[in-house]
Formats: sequence, C-alpha cells, structure tokens
Amino acid sequence: MNNIHFITAFEQLTPSLLKALWIVISLVLVSFTLAFALGLLIALGRIGKSKALNRTLIVFIEIVRGTPLLVQLLYVYYVVPEIISRIGAIWYPDFHVNFSAFTASVIGLGVNYACYMSEIFRSSINAVDKGQTEAALALGYTRRKTMRHIVFPQSFRISLPPLGNYFIMMTKDTSLCAFITLGEIILTTQAYTSQTFLTIESYTLAAFVYLIVSVPLGQGVRMLERRLGRHV
Repeated sequence: MNNIHFITAFEQLTPSLLKALWIVISLVLVSFTLAFALGLLIALGRIGKSKALNRTLIVFIEIVRGTPLLVQLLYVYYVVPEIISRIGAIWYPDFHVNFSAFTASVIGLGVNYACYMSEIFRSSINAVDKGQTEAALALGYTRRKTMRHIVFPQSFRISLPPLGNYFIMMTKDTSLCAFITLGEIILTTQAYTSQTFLTIESYTLAAFVYLIVSVPLGQGVRMLERRLGRHV
C-alpha cells in the first residue's frame, strides 16, 4: 500500500475527469430527451387502434430489449453507417456516412431507453381511470383534448418516479460508450492508467465521480416518489 499515490492521481486526472463528466451530462440530457419523445410516440402507437402498428412496435421493442445495449451501440456506430453508405452508393458512388461517437451514443441510448420508457408511458396512461375519459367525452371534449388536458397530466405524474430511475441508469450506462471511443469517464481513465499504471487510484476516482452524480440523483428521485405518493 506504500505505492498508492492518490494525491498524484487526483491532481493529474481530475481536470480530465471533469471534462469527461461534462460530456456525460450532455450525452444524458440529449439521449434522455430523445428517449422520452420516442418512448411517448411508441406508447401512443401501442394504445392506438391500428393492430398492425401495435404488432410492429411489439416486435421492435422485443428486438431492442432482447439485445445488449453494448451490442446496439457497436451496431449503430459501425454497422448502420455502413448500410446507409452502401444503399446511398447505388445512386451516388462516392456517398459515405459516418457517425461521430457522440451521435452514435445518443442514438443507441435514446432508442434503447425509449423502448423501456414506452412501457412506463403506456401503463401510466392505462392507469388513469377510464371514467374520467368517458366523463370528458360526455362533456363535449374531443379525444385529443381529453388526452391533452385529462389523461396526459395524470399519467405524467404517475410515470415521473420510474423515469427518474431510468435517468440514473442512463447516466451509469454512458460508461459503455467508451467501447465506441467516446471520451467519457471510463475512456479518460483508461488512457491515464495506460500512461501512469496508477490503476487503483484512477478507477477509484472514476467510481467516485459516478457516485457524486448518481447518489444525489437517487435521493432526488426518492423524495419525488414520496411527494407524488401522497397525491397518486
């Protein structure tokens, strides 16, 4: 233990970790917004009247939920641009597409979490008392106005706590984006470790950075659950 150099690692690695943390925060905010929008659209498609659309979305959700997030990130980063490039080359020989690591991470995380969040939205909408919808329609509300003014506000309140948990999970899952060369916390730590061989110190600092983000978020979600639990 005499060869442990936490102070040296802290002084040298912390500035890089703070830059990586900013990348993680940006990535989570953009990816979560994409997942929220896609998840809501998928949920609306599943509760709609079209059976064909419902079955198609079920197959899509099963494919996404049945494969690891890491495989999906690798697929979006390496395979999808190749497929698009080959299709485009049919008409334009020099056509070529590349995704940056950040763009591929946003797409991978966004689509993956959208499939899980869509089930939250769907169950939250179904949890709203059907009698309220019937009463609104009886009062002359259209179905669109009923959803906007009666159903969505209540279902959103029900879905907030699990959405908070998914936000925390997404923050930790950004570590997988190191495999597609995104310069987040893990890749930054690996680069420093390969130069200094301060393995214990480096990965301990990386874990600490995740903790100072995820622990306050977890406490915030629990407070939100307790507060909303009084009204749901």
